[in-house]
Amino acid sequence: MPSKQPIEDWFTARDWAPFAFQRETWEAYRRGESGLIHAPTGTGKTLAAWFGPVMDWLDAGGQGAPPLTVLWITPLRALAADTSANLHQTITELGLPWALEARTGDSSSATRSRQRRRLPSALVTTPESLSLLLSYADAHERFRHLRCVVVDEWHELLGSKRGVQLQLCLAHLRMLCPELRTWGLSATLGNLDQARDVLLGPGRQGRLVQGLLPKRTRIDAVVPATMERFPWAGHLGTRLVEQVLAALDTADTSLLFTNTRSQAELWHQALLEARPDWFDQIALHHGSLDRSLRERVEAWLREGSIRCVVATSSLDLGVDFSPVDQVLQVGSPKGVARLLQRAGRSGHQPGAESAVLCVPTHALELVEIAAARDGAEAGEVEARPPPERCLDVLVQHLVTLALGPGFTAEAQLAEVRTTDAYAALSDDEWQWVLDFITTGGATLRAYPQYRRAVRDADGIYRVTDTAIARRHRMTLGTITADSMMRVKYRRGGLVGYVEEAFVARLKPGEQFLFSGRMLELVRVRDMTAYVRAARGQTRAVPRWMGGRMPLSTRLADGVAARLEKAAAGVWEGPEMTAVRPVLTAQATTSRLPSADQLLVERISSREGQHLFLYPFAGRLAHEALSALVAWRLTRNVEATFGFSMNDYGFELVSRRLPEVDEPMLARVLSPQNLEEDLRASLNAAEMARRHFREIARVAGLVFEGYPGRGKSTRQVQASSGLIFDVFQRYDADNPLLRQAEREVLEGQLELSRLEQRLRRLETQRIVLTRPQRLTPLAFPLWASRVQSRVSSEDWQTRLQRMLGQLERNTPHG
Repeated sequence: MPSKQPIEDWFTARDWAPFAFQRETWEAYRRGESGLIHAPTGTGKTLAAWFGPVMDWLDAGGQGAPPLTVLWITPLRALAADTSANLHQTITELGLPWALEARTGDSSSATRSRQRRRLPSALVTTPESLSLLLSYADAHERFRHLRCVVVDEWHELLGSKRGVQLQLCLAHLRMLCPELRTWGLSATLGNLDQARDVLLGPGRQGRLVQGLLPKRTRIDAVVPATMERFPWAGHLGTRLVEQVLAALDTADTSLLFTNTRSQAELWHQALLEARPDWFDQIALHHGSLDRSLRERVEAWLREGSIRCVVATSSLDLGVDFSPVDQVLQVGSPKGVARLLQRAGRSGHQPGAESAVLCVPTHALELVEIAAARDGAEAGEVEARPPPERCLDVLVQHLVTLALGPGFTAEAQLAEVRTTDAYAALSDDEWQWVLDFITTGGATLRAYPQYRRAVRDADGIYRVTDTAIARRHRMTLGTITADSMMRVKYRRGGLVGYVEEAFVARLKPGEQFLFSGRMLELVRVRDMTAYVRAARGQTRAVPRWMGGRMPLSTRLADGVAARLEKAAAGVWEGPEMTAVRPVLTAQATTSRLPSADQLLVERISSREGQHLFLYPFAGRLAHEALSALVAWRLTRNVEATFGFSMNDYGFELVSRRLPEVDEPMLARVLSPQNLEEDLRASLNAAEMARRHFREIARVAGLVFEGYPGRGKSTRQVQASSGLIFDVFQRYDADNPLLRQAEREVLEGQLELSRLEQRLRRLETQRIVLTRPQRLTPLAFPLWASRVQSRVSSEDWQTRLQRMLGQLERNTPHG
C-alpha cells in the first residue's frame, strides 16, 4: 500500500480532504527538506508537520515501534499536554505501533524515570526539558535515531532567550543526526523569512510553506453608554461588566483574555459578583495557579462544560479548545499580532471565522482597537527580532553538554557558529566562555564552585562534581522572574504562586484576592505563604512582573494615523464615533497629533510648569525619553522634575521648567549622542546592576536554593549585585557586564525604537501649544503621576475635583 494511502484514508473517514499546503509540506519532508509552515491558528499546521515523518516511517516499511523519531518542541506545558493528546489520537486511529509521551516540568517522577531508560517514538517537550535530556551521559545514544524536530509556535520563542537556547540544542542535534529535518509552525508573524532562517541556521536552505488564506477575523468593541471627555488609565475598570455578561450570555463557551494576571483576578471576581449563579460556570486560568487547577479548567474547555474562562497568555497559544466560540479581550491588545493570535482561539477550525470582542479599560483604547482592525485588514503584523550573542545562554549550554557526553573546543565552536545567534561569535568571546566555565574567569578563579567544567587528557570538557551537576540541572532554562512564593492553605493543598515582593507588603491577618478566592495571610515560612479562606471586599491583588507591555510600533503608528483622520474630520467606525467627544475636546483645548507633526503642550498649574510631549513611541521608550529630555533641558539650568509616561507620550513637571520653543525642543530631541546621554540621564549602571541578576542566574553564577529552602529575591539580588560590583571593579571588560547594559538599553528602554523615533522627529514639525488647562491627552499622564504619590483616597478626591474643573471649563465641540 502506498505510504500516503493510510493518511488519505484517515482524512476520508472524517469527510475531510488535505489542504494543498499540507500536501506540499509532506512532499517536501519526504524529499529531506526543512522549513517553516505559516498558517493561522486552527487551519491544520499540526497535521502538516506530523504526517510527514509518519509517511517517512511507512516508506521505510513501518515495522515495529521505532526508537525516538520525532521531537516536538512546544513553548507551554499546557500546549504539550494537548498536543500529545491530539497526536496520540492519530497514532491510535492509524494503528501505528508508536509510543508517544510528553516530557515537561510537570511530568511525574515515574514518567521521567521511564524516559531515562528509554525514550518513546515521539516526544513532546519544552526547550528546558530538551536541554535537561542533553545533560545526561547517554544523550548521544538516545538521540542518534532522531529524524525530525517540529517546533510549535516558533514565533513565541523566536524573540527570546528561550529561542536562543533552542537554537543551540538544535545545532547539537544536527551534529548528532546530519540528516535531521526541522520544521517550525508559526502564525501571526511579520518577519517570516528571518524566522525560518533563524530556525534552520545560517546557510541552510529551507522552505516557507504558506497555509490557507488568512482567516476572516471580525474585531468589534464594547462601547460605553456614556463617554467622559477626560479619561485616564483604567478609568472604566470593570464598569463594562454588564455588557460583557450580555455577550457571554450569547455564547456557549467564551475566553476572556486580560493582559495581566492581576487584571484576570479582578475580572473573574467582578463577573462572579455580578452573576453569583454562575459560580460554577466561570473559571480562572493563569500561569501562577497550581497545575491541577489549570488542568481542570483546560479539561472543562475541551468538554465545552464551562461558560467562560478568564485567562492571560497562558491560553494564548494553539491548545485545541474547539468548543470555544467567542473571545473577548479586556484592555488594549498592545499589538496587531497579539490580537489576531487571541482571536484565533475562536473559530479554531479551518475556514471558520474568528471573532474578538474588545473591552476597553479607558476611552482612548477605542482608538487602539480601531487601529488594530486597520492593521489586521492590511495584513500588517509585528516582527519579532531574535537576540544575538547572549553569552549567559552559551555558558549554560556548554555546562549542559559538559554534563552529558562532553565536548571538544574546536568541534563545539564550529557547532555553535551554525546558529543564527552565535554566527558572529569571535574567537576571543569563545575563549572567554571556555575560561569562564573552567576557571570562573579572571575574578572568580579562587572560588571552586565556579570551576564547573574540566578539560581532560583527551581535550574533552566535562563536569565531574556531582553537586555542581545537581545544581545545574535544577536551574536549567532562561525564564527569570522575581522569586516566587508558594501560597498554601494552612490545612490543605497548594493554591499557586505569587511574587515574593507582594507577600512582603502584607501583614498576617490582611486579605488578598488570588485564584478567584478571598484569602487571609496567616504566616510566612520557608518561602511559603500560609493562608486561610476569608470573607471581605478587599481589592488587594497580587502584582506580577510583566505588566509593562508597551504598545507596538505598528499599533502606535496606527493610532497616530487614526488621530490624524479625526483631525481632518473623518470618524470611521463605531469606536471613533464613540470617542469623538474626547478627541473634539482635545482639538478644542489644544490640537490633535498628526503624522507630520510632534505635538507638545506647555501648561501652568499650582504644581508648576508641565511639559507634555506625544511621540507615540510606547511606554518603555517614553520612560527613557522623558529622562533624556529632562537631563538635556537642565544641563544649563538647575531644576528638579516629576515624570509620568504612557504609550502615547510623557509629562515633565517642575517649578523651574526652562522656557522652551520649537528650536530648543528640536535640540533636546536630537538623536545625536543618544546612547551616551541616556547613560548619563538614567543611571544606566544601576539599571544594569539590577538586571544582572537575570544574567547571573542563567549563567549559573547564583543559585536560588533547593526546593523549600529557596533564597529570597533580596538574597539573590545581593549575591548577583556583589558579583556585578566585583566584575566592575576588577574585570571592567567582562562580557557579561556589557551584555547586561545592552539588554537594559534594548529590552527595558527600547533604544533602537527610541532612536528610530527620534530620527523620524527630525523630519516632523514641532507644534508647541499652551493650553489653559489639562487636555484629554495630558490628563491621564497627570492622573498617573498623582496616583503614584498619594493614598488611594486622596487620589480619588483630587481626581474628581480636577475632573469637575475640566468639565466645567472645557467647551463642548
